Amino acid sequence: MALKPELIRALQLAARTGSIEYGVRRVVKLVLRGNVKLVVIAKNTPPEVKRDLEYYAKLGNIPIIVFDGTNIELGAIIGRPHSVSVLAIIDPGQSNILDLATEVSVSE
Repeated sequence: MALKPELIRALQLAARTGSIEYGVRRVVKLVLRGNVKLVVIAKNTPPEVKRDLEYYAKLGNIPIIVFDGTNIELGAIIGRPHSVSVLAIIDPGQSNILDLATEVSVSE
């Protein structure tokens, strides 16, 4: 499955115009507090991290997108020079990423 261009554009726009956080510890804290609108997880994130985040997000009714790319690709897309396994969208800014999240969860 190839990377979806609309998801890439939405992530880049959210990173530029909105508010995002990345890093497992930070994202888990934000999800537990309920301060997140969406969680994005790279497909090569360690299984235990993915499992825990999916569980916490489900408790908080927070949608998750499993990014069909590596953590290196996810970091590059949001303009970071390092790998990013998970990121939280706090404010989507001008991005339509929340609409994409509902499409992804409906189709799966």
